Amino acid sequence: MQRRSFTGGAGGERMSGSHPSLPVFCSQGRRKMAPTHVLRCCQRGLAWIPVIFIALVVCWSYYAYVVELCLLTISSTGEKIVYLVVFHLSFVMFVWSYWKTIFTKPANPSKEFCLPKSEKEQYEKEQRPETQQEILKKVATSLPLYTRTGAGAIRYCDRCQVIKPDRCHHCSACDMCVLKMDHHCPWVNNCVGFSNYKFFILFLTYSLVYCLFIAASVLQYFIKFWTLCRRKSAENCPKSDLPESHAKFHVLFLFFVAAMFCISILSLFTYHLWLVGKNRSTIEAFRAPVFRNGPDKNGFSLGFSKNIAQVFGDEKKYWLLPVFTSQGDGLSFPTRLVTIDPEQPTECLQPGGLDKGAVEVSAEQTSPLSESQNRLLGNDYHSEEDHKETEVLKSDESEAITISIESES
Repeated sequence: MQRRSFTGGAGGERMSGSHPSLPVFCSQGRRKMAPTHVLRCCQRGLAWIPVIFIALVVCWSYYAYVVELCLLTISSTGEKIVYLVVFHLSFVMFVWSYWKTIFTKPANPSKEFCLPKSEKEQYEKEQRPETQQEILKKVATSLPLYTRTGAGAIRYCDRCQVIKPDRCHHCSACDMCVLKMDHHCPWVNNCVGFSNYKFFILFLTYSLVYCLFIAASVLQYFIKFWTLCRRKSAENCPKSDLPESHAKFHVLFLFFVAAMFCISILSLFTYHLWLVGKNRSTIEAFRAPVFRNGPDKNGFSLGFSKNIAQVFGDEKKYWLLPVFTSQGDGLSFPTRLVTIDPEQPTECLQPGGLDKGAVEVSAEQTSPLSESQNRLLGNDYHSEEDHKETEVLKSDESEAITISIESES
């Protein structure tokens, strides 16, 4: 009787016999899935350690400032009231924005970016990348897409099985595609993207204000306690010095912790303000988005004021509140096209109803705009960073207007 052997399972174990043993293979698969599931749960639990650490530090700072400093150390009633009012205002805004940043679910691509059933089956069966790209291009013609991969291909996520919208990226930590993904922050255990980027900026803002206020208000008592600690005994202390008490340890550490966090947050805060002003994400700052005409680091920049409004909204009264006011839907964004997109149809405007003379037309008018893009750009859009000249020529034969746009030098 001829014996046949084969290598089965992930570990490469050799099994002999006339036929493979299916029950053995399945049992190995079940044994393999159990440790993987446990490991995944452990990873999710460990991911909350930075958040728990921040929460513990904030709770201790609240006790040290309110109880040890304001109630037990400061003798002036007026000073206590002022410190407690300002402290609680910054504390509430800081906790509110931090909470919203953590528990706001990242926005994902909508169903329209998923391949239809027939195209999906065809895509999965096809082995040639060129044919797969043809399938993706066919589906992408009806989608508001301007960006491509570095090789000029349609951006497709095999993990989520969706065509990636502009500025969308797959997060390996969250295992999902996130709209306008900025980065995955371990300190909030969440992806920072379109749905919570404003909350993240406010979290940095109020955490900086929180730490600055604590450091500034604690400084005089830090100096007094530090002077008291350096004395050999408290008997010869002047009357202006604070008496020996256990509150000094809380005050000393409170100043050190507030100053340390203030320095670290300040650099991150200024960097993200710069990103907002340029209308870039952290990913786009390191790798410029690639359009059909090539990479352009300022491709989504609309000018400083419109860049700010795209994150914080049109109504300034809501800018400092951690409520969602960002413009758009996260699926499409206005683009500052340096040259006309060759794959978008060029519109030919009829001269009827137009005044003679120079007519300024934005490059975005070479393709239909979504509702969010129209609201952002408007009819009076002028880029504050790049000035484009539009020249209108009138043809004698067809009496049509041809628009030519000079690219930025």
